[in-house]
Amino acid sequence: MRPPSERLEQPDAWGTSRASRLFPGWWLAHADLHNHTQLSDGAGDPRLAFPSLRAAGLDVAALTDHSRWASLFLDLAKAPGWTGIDGRAWRLTNDLAEAANADGEFVALHGFEWSHAAYGHMNVWNSERFTDPLRTVPTMGRFWRWLETRGEDGLAGFNHPGTGRLRFGGFGYRPAMAHRLVSLELFNKLEDYLLKDTDRGLESPLNQCLNAGWRVGLLGVTDEHGPDWGHPDGKGRAGLWLRELTRAGVLEALAARRFFASRVKGLRLDAALTSLAGAGGGAGAAARARMGTAVAHPGGPVRIEVDLDRGQAWEGRRLGLQVLRPGERLPAQAAALEVALPGPTGPLVSLELDLDPADGDWVVLRVTDPAEPPDPRATGDWAGQGRAIAYASPFWLDRPS
Repeated sequence: MRPPSERLEQPDAWGTSRASRLFPGWWLAHADLHNHTQLSDGAGDPRLAFPSLRAAGLDVAALTDHSRWASLFLDLAKAPGWTGIDGRAWRLTNDLAEAANADGEFVALHGFEWSHAAYGHMNVWNSERFTDPLRTVPTMGRFWRWLETRGEDGLAGFNHPGTGRLRFGGFGYRPAMAHRLVSLELFNKLEDYLLKDTDRGLESPLNQCLNAGWRVGLLGVTDEHGPDWGHPDGKGRAGLWLRELTRAGVLEALAARRFFASRVKGLRLDAALTSLAGAGGGAGAAARARMGTAVAHPGGPVRIEVDLDRGQAWEGRRLGLQVLRPGERLPAQAAALEVALPGPTGPLVSLELDLDPADGDWVVLRVTDPAEPPDPRATGDWAGQGRAIAYASPFWLDRPS
């Protein structure tokens, strides 16, 4: 395995430096953590999935075939793909991940997608056990208890939120899962889930999830069902900030919410928030906090810094940056500005604004491309900002004790 210092010096396949300008020593890994094969309702041979994902330039990938109700067959017969995987098929994906994993080169994770038509779908990664909705009906309660009674057995995330009309039981908060429920998908395939069903008067899933108390990072995924894993342009993907490209390093980054959602191959995004309250912004200011973490902040001014890049081809490109805060149906926009992407030594994007924890504890940075058409559901300011291309995982404002 090459040491991190050597890897940081090498750009990725799209010419983007992998080094964070805000937090030196961290390495950007490109990831896709939601993929399907013909073991459930996908079209491709599962033996070809990880090689395809690696060949597409990804550093981290997972197979997460649907678990629906294949346990009806009690593992006595090969279940058809539309029933989802059974225990034997899940173990096969584990074996494929073990064979494809190569620390320092490519990390392969196994998983499954708990898939319920009414409550929604959730990924479970790296668990030692398997279940499906048939074993956890009629409500989500039995599935939550299945997760909770297994302690540290695997990490979980909310998938394409809003596709199940009950939305995970209204995103009801479960303190026992606070550490292991790590993600919310904002990009899935070609869709931006910030605006899911808002055109029908429903609440934004991002707003609903974070206001319910979940402290999740934000993912982009392809949710690939075809045989060309990793290759389609424009679909969701994620960037993980790692110390080492190993399975342990990836799982630690997920648990720390140290990742961002994107749908642009090779995009680098890192973000920091510094509380300036009581420090005058000078040398006594608090240390930078990274996206995905809590910030001690009594209210008042903060500084937000953004490291955003996609290689030489994007230098000078104009992008939009919005600071999202808790709202009622949609998040509120605490700030919105247009920025030009700097070169590798140009000044970082930076802004200062007042944030009050009394208005809600979370802060999300959204990046848009004003040259691209907005989501058809967007109205008002949202429509004028163009197409969303990235979301940083939230910051959480905690009042100092």
